[in-house]
Amino acid sequence: MVRSLGMAQTLLLPQQVDDLVVRYRDGATLVELATLYGIHRRTVAEHLARREVPIRRGRFDPSRLYDSGLTLVEVGLKIGAGPQTVRRALAEHGVPIRAGGGRRSQVATAS
Repeated sequence: MVRSLGMAQTLLLPQQVDDLVVRYRDGATLVELATLYGIHRRTVAEHLARREVPIRRGRFDPSRLYDSGLTLVEVGLKIGAGPQTVRRALAEHGVPIRAGGGRRSQVATAS
């Protein structure tokens, strides 16, 4: 039984998965590949797992983006993660979280 998610499903050809694997091994991130192929980053990870390619963990440190003045939401949009995931990653790197209400997210004001 297939559940409707309200979005079209993108199926990759075996040659596309081969290319995805090569690009990942050459340093592309899950988010970059997801954008390139029009699929979710978890789907990219699943393709890599099926090909027994180890997933890189902890490579990205969001503190540079956050320290540049971006909000948790903005950092999350750049890396393909939610604000709570960004908050946890920053905490793991010992980065203090700014008090809320200082600067509104440009994402919120742009809509």
